[in-house]
Amino acid sequence: MRIVVNGQQAFGKAVLDALVARGDDVVAVYCAPDARPDRPDPLKVAAGERGLPVFQPKSFRDPAVHDEFAALKPDLCVMAYVTKIVPSSFLNLPTLGTIQYHPSLLPLHRGPSSINWPIIQGRTETGLTIFWPDDGLDTGPVLLQKKTAIDPDDTLGSVYFDRLFPMGVDAMLEAVDLVRAGNAPKIVQDEAQATYESWCTADDAGIDWSRPAGEIYNLIRGCNPQPGAWTVRAGARLQIFDACPEDSSDGASPGTVLSVGDDGAVIAAGGGAVRAIRVRPDGAGKVPAAEAGLETGEILGA
Repeated sequence: MRIVVNGQQAFGKAVLDALVARGDDVVAVYCAPDARPDRPDPLKVAAGERGLPVFQPKSFRDPAVHDEFAALKPDLCVMAYVTKIVPSSFLNLPTLGTIQYHPSLLPLHRGPSSINWPIIQGRTETGLTIFWPDDGLDTGPVLLQKKTAIDPDDTLGSVYFDRLFPMGVDAMLEAVDLVRAGNAPKIVQDEAQATYESWCTADDAGIDWSRPAGEIYNLIRGCNPQPGAWTVRAGARLQIFDACPEDSSDGASPGTVLSVGDDGAVIAAGGGAVRAIRVRPDGAGKVPAAEAGLETGEILGA
């Protein structure tokens, strides 16, 4: 099969590396336009090192882009972390179609921040889907899925980098093999089970200390490392990264710093408390909470 890889960043590069390493016929690479000329996309760099043609269209709706793609005579397009809208007129140009990676168990958590939200919502399981994209947002038929647990101390970073990233590369190869063999499934998604969440942004990451400690802890770990959960201290944002829940708030008002020590700062919540272990004061780098100048008795979030 003549394969085109469409993707970006470390995941796109890893998929390209894996396909080439096992001898697949990758004929070209598509990736996002350069945001900064001095920081080319890792996928673009890897393609260039292999002498592969690299295309960086501003829009996949441009008829000239379609013609350029069709001229490659692709059999399959593999989409590995694509954030631009790709219309079905482009997706259907390869003789065998296009497959795409999505880091959730579709139809759950459609949308661009599909790793953050299951953690924030307190789910104990997530996974990945390789599917056949269409004109909807993550709505196409499912080719295969892989599941993984969300452990109580998992963060966005650990779920992605430790599991969904390497699992996703392996799943992409498995999916390519199924397409090549002619027996790749196309399982229609159950719309009754579908959920959608948009980008998880800093606006979503603000901590409401009146909420239960478990909910706050889930927000902190679901936003670690990006976008970073935050509270307000002395009129400035204080981001909280590593943390753990505590059973008791000693009846203090939500947001009250109960204690500060080498093991972190304990902060009262609406039910229970949260121990902040690693934080980032506004305009500074990440530091242990004990080094952030927090004082017992002060109230955060005001």
